[in-house]
Amino acid sequence: MGARLRDVRAARGWSQERLVREIEQFARRHVIDVASTASLRVYVSEWENGRRAISDRYAAILRRLFGVTDAELRGTQPEAPSVAVADGYDELLARIDSARSVSESLVKAFNDQTEVLRTMDRERGASALVDQMSGHLARLEETLTFAVLPSARRPVALALVGASTLAAWQAIDAGAVDRAWRQYELAKRAARDAEAPSYLAHATAEQAYVLMEAGRPALGVDLVREAQRSLGQAGSPRLWAWLYAAEAELCAHAGMPDDACRALDAAAASIPPGPDDRDPDLPSIFLNGGHLARWRGHVLAMLGDAGAVSGLYDALEVVDPTFVRAQAGLHIDLAHAHLARGEYDDAHTQVRQARLLANRTGSVRQRRRVDLLSAKL
Repeated sequence: MGARLRDVRAARGWSQERLVREIEQFARRHVIDVASTASLRVYVSEWENGRRAISDRYAAILRRLFGVTDAELRGTQPEAPSVAVADGYDELLARIDSARSVSESLVKAFNDQTEVLRTMDRERGASALVDQMSGHLARLEETLTFAVLPSARRPVALALVGASTLAAWQAIDAGAVDRAWRQYELAKRAARDAEAPSYLAHATAEQAYVLMEAGRPALGVDLVREAQRSLGQAGSPRLWAWLYAAEAELCAHAGMPDDACRALDAAAASIPPGPDDRDPDLPSIFLNGGHLARWRGHVLAMLGDAGAVSGLYDALEVVDPTFVRAQAGLHIDLAHAHLARGEYDDAHTQVRQARLLANRTGSVRQRRRVDLLSAKL
């Protein structure tokens, strides 16, 4: 248990003293009583040494601070479901009847909740959302489990794909790659259940980012290309632009520059014109020409292209200021691009700004990228 807390704290780059301060600040914001500073210092030390169990009250605070699940924090596994009793048919039928009556308004409520969580994630990061996201997924899974007929299952399954891919991306951002992988698997199962090849291709290609973060980008390239092959002639132009851009990014990380450039060109040829960014066929896709230009700048920066700097600065000028994580990513890309040009002072400036923004959102993924850059300066 203690090792888990120590690991998640270290991944965030916090000292024990910083964790104590964060607990106190969280308690003040949410009007929660916690122990004194001196006692919290002892608690943190004893939690990490395994001499004191983390109470439910403090576990709830720590989950919000670090964006981890209870199992990831305490090193426990969820309890196995209780053994069914012989006369449990009434309860089973009640759940089936409830799922059978799932209305369009309930599915809309599920999707609306996903959108709220998506907006909060973009603006403030994923750390504070782990409990809400877990509860949302559990409700969707419960509804799908007891929906019998395809007419009831399909809309719920599609809602589950959208929610679970969002949860998986949040898990990547929090450094919880095992959780991310499993949630992408959940998304793929739901997409197959809904017989929705576009949803399946998107979830499969996003899952490749787990492989990239784990140090296997070449395998991730194979997975993205498999997602493309699975679509055949199906899929919207915006989805294809997204798939090609994802392929380009994975190729850049895998040291395949020619493939990356070809994929970027294919993405540019596929993206629909105009400012619209939401794919009507796949609500999880946000991509237009401006977004693709930022993505292209990121890929070129990863390839060490010195010409990426001007485009990245242009993107920084127009990025939505509420999208804090996107801003952090642009500063990281600019640091890469300045390094490729030997402009170390400018790279230092971008790394400092990226670190501040990554700390605001609690992004372990971006902090790791910042640390790798810092080691080169």
